[in-house]
Amino acid sequence: MPNLAVWMRPKDEKWFQQFFAKHPDIRVFDARTGEVPTEEMDGLLLTGGSDITPEFLPQDDVDPTLLYQDDLDPKRDRWEFEAISKALARGLPILGICRGIQVLNVALGGTLILDIPGHGLPEQKDQDIQPLRYDRKVKHQYQNVNSSHHQAIDRVADGFEVEAWCTDDDIIEQVRLRDYPFALAVQYHPERGKIYDALFEDFFSRLGSLKDKAPEG
Repeated sequence: MPNLAVWMRPKDEKWFQQFFAKHPDIRVFDARTGEVPTEEMDGLLLTGGSDITPEFLPQDDVDPTLLYQDDLDPKRDRWEFEAISKALARGLPILGICRGIQVLNVALGGTLILDIPGHGLPEQKDQDIQPLRYDRKVKHQYQNVNSSHHQAIDRVADGFEVEAWCTDDDIIEQVRLRDYPFALAVQYHPERGKIYDALFEDFFSRLGSLKDKAPEG
């Protein structure tokens, strides 16, 4: 029975439940509600949430007025960065969503645009209306997505391959870690849509299969 580590806000549980329900064999360990034995995990899911606390950002130009101060959660930041480090060391599958793509990019040395216009409109939260462009054939490809956020990747971390951009302003919407079994991160919200089953199935199918197989190099 594979184990999945996550930190999830209560309001997001309803969205992910539709996908977890299809895999009752997967045991989900939520670090927000209890201890997670990371050495026993078979995968890491990085979900949406608050801005990253400034102390964890590897950039000097952090303007605190651009951050949503009331939602900052350094306890979550600390746990997720540690979980990412352990997951990467063991070669475990990782899926990052919204905040998740940002945390993973920062954990690997990248930086963020701290506030962007036009990407946090209410209708973008659960409607697939934002068009994407791809410059190569990638496995998970969507013409339009439900992307709602106010921060995004700025400098791409070493090792990432960018797979998709917003057609309107070239904001990065999807990345994959090169030369790694499976680490995919998206800026949009597949948990809120009806067209993303294949993405979740790809991730879930890898849980347990790569345990303790660290990447070479």
